[in-house]
Amino acid sequence: MTIRWNMLFNLHSNNELALTLCGSLDLREGQFDMRHFPDGESYVRVLDEVKDLNVVVLADLYQPDHRTLPLLLLAETLRDLGAKEILLVAPYLPYMRQDKRFHGGEGVTSRYFAQLLSRYFSALVTVDPHLHRYHNLSEIYGIPTQVAHAAPVIAEWIATIVDNPVLIGPDSESEQWVTAVAKQAGVPFTVLSKTRRGDREVEISVPHLEQWLNHTPVLVDDIISSGHTMLETMAHLNRLGLPKVVCIGVHGIFAEGADMELIEKSARLVSCNTISHPSNAINIGGLLATSIRELA
Repeated sequence: MTIRWNMLFNLHSNNELALTLCGSLDLREGQFDMRHFPDGESYVRVLDEVKDLNVVVLADLYQPDHRTLPLLLLAETLRDLGAKEILLVAPYLPYMRQDKRFHGGEGVTSRYFAQLLSRYFSALVTVDPHLHRYHNLSEIYGIPTQVAHAAPVIAEWIATIVDNPVLIGPDSESEQWVTAVAKQAGVPFTVLSKTRRGDREVEISVPHLEQWLNHTPVLVDDIISSGHTMLETMAHLNRLGLPKVVCIGVHGIFAEGADMELIEKSARLVSCNTISHPSNAINIGGLLATSIRELA
């Protein structure tokens, strides 16, 4: 039987998503006070009655080391005040990259983080987590999970906004995103190959793209972090004479000013609002609401 959720607590002020979820799911937005004592400790006070209610916590977990402790303190406070079920909606789910022990002595932090969240929440909803060696989140999370896929809303945005697009995946890892988006948008696509020579050095192999010279190239990836892969791809496409690229990311991390360089060198930089950023142009709130309804 589907749980009836009653109230939403918006931890990091993603107001667009909060409004969409409250409107779609008929949730009341809960009020709370969270601030810091002079020594840096967090103060948490829930201002609404939550006893016997099923509550949703919406949390932007970009920069997770800074944001996870306040999240857990809020969850424990809600539980202590009598909330029944506590759903975590984390549009961007961190700690997914370290999914094996690559070198002796390393921690498999994706598993540890999953175990931590599973202790505090009844269920988890997220958007396109970076699954590489895991097939699904249930391999590491001990609570029900639901994944919303951004491909439909990205495809709709491309079909509506971009003139004569051709989708380009910068590497084989992006192929799943590009294929899904291209199919739903009804546009052609191709996927390049990438050789990574370090955290900040990549080499892109570009196939023959002469047939797409009159198209608008659209680079699509799940995560834009350093932006180096997209920048290297853009440089190759520019040398081939293609028009300026439209860059789209599901999760825009944009480390160390990557967004500024991408904006300067592309026709447009666009992201979903999983992480708050000025490039947010694609609202995934409706997808999250659907995923919440589908939780068993």
